[in-house]
Amino acid sequence: MATKVMEVVKNLDLKRYMGRWYEIASFPSRFQPKDGVDTRATYTLNSDGTVHVLNETWCNGKRGFIEGTAYKADPNSDEAKLKVRFYVPPFLPIIPVTGDYWVLYIDEDYQYALIGQPSRRYLWILSRRTCLDDEIYNQLVEKAKEEGYDVSKLHKTPQSDSPPESEDSPEDTKGIWWIKSILGK
Repeated sequence: MATKVMEVVKNLDLKRYMGRWYEIASFPSRFQPKDGVDTRATYTLNSDGTVHVLNETWCNGKRGFIEGTAYKADPNSDEAKLKVRFYVPPFLPIIPVTGDYWVLYIDEDYQYALIGQPSRRYLWILSRRTCLDDEIYNQLVEKAKEEGYDVSKLHKTPQSDSPPESEDSPEDTKGIWWIKSILGK
């Protein structure tokens, strides 16, 4: 059976997309700790049109984070197909790792989004708030299923009603979370 061509958002308004997004659910990834909570991403538009990416998660009360840069995969396309480049390991960022970041769906108010990539190995449901209405969540899951994702792999991310602030949390300065996640722990 042929795999359906994935539909992505067209004419994404990057300025409206900027800001903080909370991870409501995702496919488990070796790049994220299994016991991470309050996972979120903060996007800031750079003067050159690229996007500064700050991904954060908390494990055992400690903040783990990684920073990167996102940019349009094809500057001449109207499709929301981005590339994201991180340098790893986070405690000694020397190795560039680039991945796809495709916006598969976003509501007209830019309050929740479905993010994937062409191999369908990674999937994220994001929201501007720490929780998402069940009806909306189920609609996004259905959209992912329509795009060929095995939604049985989705894992809901625990979020606090009052998310931690970065400056109030001790950092995992040794990058232990990153090493453990690569080892699948």
